[in-house]
Amino acid sequence: MISKQQQKYIQSLHNKKYRTEYGEFLVEGEKGLDELLASDFEVVRLFCSEEFSAGRSLSGHPRVHEAIIAPVSAIAAVSTFKSNSAGVAVVKQKRPSPPQNFEKVTLILDQIHDPGNLGTVIRLADWYGIRNVVCSPETVEFYNPKVISATMGSFTRVNVFYTPLPAFLHRFGLPVYGADLEGANVHHHDFEEKIGLVIGSESHGISPEVAALLKARITIPRIGTAESLNAAMATGIILDNIFRGV
Repeated sequence: MISKQQQKYIQSLHNKKYRTEYGEFLVEGEKGLDELLASDFEVVRLFCSEEFSAGRSLSGHPRVHEAIIAPVSAIAAVSTFKSNSAGVAVVKQKRPSPPQNFEKVTLILDQIHDPGNLGTVIRLADWYGIRNVVCSPETVEFYNPKVISATMGSFTRVNVFYTPLPAFLHRFGLPVYGADLEGANVHHHDFEEKIGLVIGSESHGISPEVAALLKARITIPRIGTAESLNAAMATGIILDNIFRGV
């Protein structure tokens, strides 16, 4: 069961204020929980259905402090999901670490505000083997439940680090490109072996302070009449062009 006190605590973690204060966050749903259990995140408490627990070695799991079987109705009552028959975990946040080794692409996100976009970008990073995503302080919080959900478990494998971008780019030491509607055709560009790729705000694009530090701006050629692409969609298309032939 989930006690009233536990229910109140879980629901407090829907709020950024308490996630920050307690240093904990929520992982919900079967896919997220399975990825969590295979990761090195520390699970403070896992509330799950009997069906989810069946066939999974929760008792004695090295990183699960406590696993509690609860009715699906009780899980649904504390979940941020519209439907959740698997469970909810209270998880310790990790201390963010600055990227140490830069790979083929380092994703740099400038004021991305939509949780779904951030989560999908993290999932794309995982797909393309990108281990580091660097975010401006104004970018939506990594531990937002909608971000975690949208990653589909990729939050366990991608390092997301928040820092003021102009200072980071001054230290970065690699060519940096930015996605921009007025940029050069990405299909015709030969990228260096290692680069940074900046994706800007959904509504305002890349901030002037960051734009001043770009080597060049690139764009996805528009064939039809759509006004724009969302940040995650644009990221996926650009990454496909960068990694094509690898």
